Amino acid sequence: MSDTYTVHGMTCGGCANAVTNAITKAAPQATVKVDLDAKTVAVDGTDESTVKQAVEGAGFEFLGA
Repeated sequence: MSDTYTVHGMTCGGCANAVTNAITKAAPQATVKVDLDAKTVAVDGTDESTVKQAVEGAGFEFLGA
């Protein structure tokens, strides 16, 4: 079951790739799906704190679930 988080600052495919790569680097077992229109990322396979650190490390604002 995935958790969905709001991420501020994603505006394009490059942003989506940066967020996806950051999360999968922090948690290689995670499954990540970005929805640019909704500005959300659905993640399965890791916890919220790992996602938050990865998203913020990639330069985006993590707004939580």
